[in-house]
Amino acid sequence: MAVIRKVDISHFRSIKSLEWYPTPGINCLIGSGDSGKSTVLDAIDLCLGARRSVQITDADFHEIDVEIPISVTLTLGDLSDNLKNYEAYGDYLRGYDDLLGTIEDEPGHGLETVLSLNLEIAGDLEPRWRLKSDRADEKGSERNLNWKDRLNLAPTRLGATSDHNLAWRRGSVLGRLSEEKPDASLALSQAAREARKAFGNDADEQLGDALASVKKAADELGIPIGAKAQALLDTHSVSVTGGSIALHDENGVPLRGLGLGSTRLLIAGLQREVAGVSSILLVDEVENGLEPHRIIRLLGSLGAKEEVPPQQVFATTHSPIVLRELTAKQLRVLRQSEGKHVARLVSDTAQGTLRSAPEAFLAPSVLVCEGASEVGFVRGFEQHCTAHGRPSIFACGVALVDGGGGHPDRLYEKATEFVKLGYRAAVFRDADLIPDTQIEAAFHQTAGATFTWHAGQSLEAAIVGNTGDATLLILLDYAIAEHGQDMIAAHVQSASANQETIDNLRAILHSPQHVISPAQRDVIVTACTTKKNPWFKTVGRMEHVARNVLAPNFGNVSEDFQNRVNALLAWAQTPHG
Repeated sequence: MAVIRKVDISHFRSIKSLEWYPTPGINCLIGSGDSGKSTVLDAIDLCLGARRSVQITDADFHEIDVEIPISVTLTLGDLSDNLKNYEAYGDYLRGYDDLLGTIEDEPGHGLETVLSLNLEIAGDLEPRWRLKSDRADEKGSERNLNWKDRLNLAPTRLGATSDHNLAWRRGSVLGRLSEEKPDASLALSQAAREARKAFGNDADEQLGDALASVKKAADELGIPIGAKAQALLDTHSVSVTGGSIALHDENGVPLRGLGLGSTRLLIAGLQREVAGVSSILLVDEVENGLEPHRIIRLLGSLGAKEEVPPQQVFATTHSPIVLRELTAKQLRVLRQSEGKHVARLVSDTAQGTLRSAPEAFLAPSVLVCEGASEVGFVRGFEQHCTAHGRPSIFACGVALVDGGGGHPDRLYEKATEFVKLGYRAAVFRDADLIPDTQIEAAFHQTAGATFTWHAGQSLEAAIVGNTGDATLLILLDYAIAEHGQDMIAAHVQSASANQETIDNLRAILHSPQHVISPAQRDVIVTACTTKKNPWFKTVGRMEHVARNVLAPNFGNVSEDFQNRVNALLAWAQTPHG
């Protein structure tokens, strides 16, 4: 089962240079739009696919500079005996050190024997495939893989148009299921309708093993094709070739008529059947055409949950469902850094965040919020801003992560993981607990930002302490509307040791002759943050407070509060690619 040990891409589309060591199992590329994810899959397909020509234009050269050739080199390991045949490939066999990630020009003790296949396209747009070896270059010799070996190594690709794999065409996954070969000559000599029936009878004998594998895969993946799969002549085909023979269901309906999702599922299942021969699968946008439960089933078919990978998969995704189902070691964040592309491995320590906030890994900027209240606070101001013509933070590429509360050090640890992967990150936290100064300083040295309140203040304390009386009254009335007069009154009495009532507080706030005291504000803070039934500690309630109470009355809050909120929004509303 050949696998790709190393990928080298240069001067291809948006990628000036990429050097990457993928793993044997699933390698799912994530990153912002136009980061080059699909380009990597295209490069692998162009280099390793069974083709003699390619469709290339000047636009495929990096920055349209045709003076520098496109180059893609794939180093292949876990070679079959045919690929390690000394007579065929002796001058091109090399050695790979897995621990060091280095390639020696000759095999050696402790090194895996590998082959490096290179595709180069110069300004004349003519492709040139050859095996790479320094000692072969010194001899002036050059060769490509044998065509049979190329057919076996060629990856299967699940993309927008993959239904060609549901016919017995050259290079299709059906052609790899068994050594059986269809012979339609007798059937094709009759009228079209009779030919389909006649060949259908012959096909059970000619393609029995392959049809059984198709039925097995379809059943396992929940794809309805009836009691059996049939190989009948495709009525849309006009040529008498292997491609004229396609899969049909028990009623004779071509399986190429299946929906996009079902087609992708079935082909993925068939690819597993041929993984011993052709073990590399390319999947454009894993989620394309699939409902969530079918996405999970497809990932299972690809081997996402298996300790021993059944095949090597190169995939792309923009789906949080895919990220939640995969492990950190199966993901790579593709970034451009200092003129080069890098595929960064997601750390195991980020696994929890992958489960709780997978969408954050699909955005260029991440704001790690202390808890649900902070998330709701930002969302509320975001909604007010967009309603009044200011940029949406989500349109600017910001994802909000609920840090789950607790000690602020945890927030910085989460945010630092994102920074290491090339994301722009910031922390939005309370100031009632002090983080470790070294942890906070280290995060700031990575260009991370912190948004918080005056020393000692929680979010609720900052709101209550910095809000004018009129706005504070609106806040209290909202709490009463949400929780009822009795609960709010009880909380105020408990927080004040029976020295204060909600009616008195509302009366003071109503009266232009009286001003609520700092001590009375402290009572409100204590009451609204009680552990049992806190007033605003949900995303929805704090979102309402920010959108409908604070934002419309922003002139009725302190200047310090305004400056802190505006600084956070300015960071979030700065586009970051």
